Amino acid sequence: MEAIKTVDLTKYYGKARGITNLNLSVREGDFFGFIGPNGAGKSTTIRTLLGLIRPTSGEAYIFGKNVTVKPELIRRDIGYLPSEAAFYSGMRVSEILKLSADLRGKDCGAEAKRLCERLELDTTRKVSELSFGNRKKVAIVCALQSEPSLLILDEPTSGLDPLMQREFFEILRERNKNGATVFLSSHVLSEVQHNCARAAIVREGTVIACDSVDSLARANAKRVTLCGTAELSGLEGVRDIQKTDGGASFLFSGETEELLKRLSEGKILDLTISEPDLEEIFIHYYLKEDEK
Repeated sequence: MEAIKTVDLTKYYGKARGITNLNLSVREGDFFGFIGPNGAGKSTTIRTLLGLIRPTSGEAYIFGKNVTVKPELIRRDIGYLPSEAAFYSGMRVSEILKLSADLRGKDCGAEAKRLCERLELDTTRKVSELSFGNRKKVAIVCALQSEPSLLILDEPTSGLDPLMQREFFEILRERNKNGATVFLSSHVLSEVQHNCARAAIVREGTVIACDSVDSLARANAKRVTLCGTAELSGLEGVRDIQKTDGGASFLFSGETEELLKRLSEGKILDLTISEPDLEEIFIHYYLKEDEK
C-alpha cells in the first residue's frame, strides 16, 4: 500500500504558486526524503497532506484515504513535526506532552518518558524557560509519543545540536525498522543521503526527480577532478567548474569519449572520475531544469 500518494496536486494562494501538478508516491514502510530549497513547495505539500489547507485541484491520499474527506480521522495515524512549533508558554513540558496525548485519546506516558530520557528533555520546566533546541525536542516527543504509523517531519533538526541530531535519527531508524513510514522534508541534503532510502527533488512546486537515493547519486553526472591544464570551454556537459591548486574540478554529464579527447589535448598530470554526492546531484538537476 502507498502511505502517501498525490495526483496532480495543486495549491495556489490567490495568484501565488504553492505547488503545481505535484505527483508523489511513498510506499508504506519507506524512509523517504523530500528535498528542495526554501520556497520550493515542501511545507505547502505537507499542510495539504495533513488536511490543514485544501488543494486548489488534484488529489492526495494517506493510506488510500482522500485527505479532504474527514482529515481529522486520517491525522490519527500521523505524527507531525512542523518546522516551527508553538506552545502555551505558561505550561510545563509534562503538561504539553499530556495535552498532546489526550488530544489523541491515548495514554502515551511510558513512551514519552523513554523519548524524553533519550533526548535529555527536562519535563519539569516551563516552555517559556526553554531554548529553541529544547522546544524542538518537545515537538519531537509530541509527534512520536503516540507511535504513529506515518511520521511527517518538516525540517526536524533545526535547533538540535549534533549529538541530539544523531540520537533523533537513531530513533527514526528504529521506528522505520518497526514498520513506520518516515517522510522527511529537508534542505539539509546530508540528512537525506545518510538516512533515506528514496527521495524526491522538488522545484517551484513540482517534483523534478524521484528515485532511490543511490540511483539519484548515480545520475549521469560525474565529478571530474584533474591536475594539470585543459581547455574546457565549449565542451558540452561541463558544469560547476571549480579551480583548484594546479587543476580543476567540475561536474560532467556529456559524452565520455569527447571528454577524454579534450583532455588529451591538454597537459594532464592526474585524473579522477567519481560519483558525486547528493548535494552535487541536487545542483545538477536544478541546472538541468534551467536549460529547458
